[in-house]
Amino acid sequence: MLTVIINAYSYMKSILLNDDSLLSKLFLKIVVAQKPVKTTHHKSVKQRLKVRIEQLGNNPRETSLTIIHDLEQIAQDHPQYHWLIIDTLTTFVRENSPYMLQLELISNPLAKVPTDIQAALAVIVRRDAKKDPKDKQLDLSHTDMRGANLNSANLEDTNLYLANLSEANLSGANLKGAILSAANLCGANLAGANLEGAILSAANLEKANLSGANLYQANLYLASLHEAILDNAIFDGANIREAKFSE
Repeated sequence: MLTVIINAYSYMKSILLNDDSLLSKLFLKIVVAQKPVKTTHHKSVKQRLKVRIEQLGNNPRETSLTIIHDLEQIAQDHPQYHWLIIDTLTTFVRENSPYMLQLELISNPLAKVPTDIQAALAVIVRRDAKKDPKDKQLDLSHTDMRGANLNSANLEDTNLYLANLSEANLSGANLKGAILSAANLCGANLAGANLEGAILSAANLEKANLSGANLYQANLYLASLHEAILDNAIFDGANIREAKFSE
């Protein structure tokens, strides 16, 4: 049996080597056969992404966590979908954790973000910002992120207007150029955070920890910093006109 196999192999090898056209045709067939596989794979990823986006927010929190993890994986494996996924997650946060008025806060004193919102935020702040389009901006304005863990977050140039970040952990975060006008940062941990050029006009920074924070050229007009911890904070070139400090 082995002899038959060897003889058959030798016969086919001699045919292929002596007939270049047959070899070319065989190679062409292999290439053509591969193309539908690549197309199918692309379509499957696109369909998977479409389904995941449609599912996000319409399932129990446990399921949403799985969906968010899957979206992050797609963004990492397929850079062409990076911004679509990041923008989808920021929209998810805005729609499912909107800013609360003071009366609503009194009736709903929960100081921790839901697990799926925290998971979405974690993906957003640890993304590869180099893949962000230059003409796009993260939009987390009008959101309730009380108590969120955003340690070492990359939120440079992010729109955080009227966001509630009270008691949030933003230690070591990059908030350079971020828009934080009217944001609530009461009791937030901003130790070592980079707030260079950030807009903090009318922001509530009462009891916030700003030790070692960089506020170079930040705009703190009308900001409240009562009882804030300011040890070694840098205020060079900052606008502190009518800002309120503890006596």
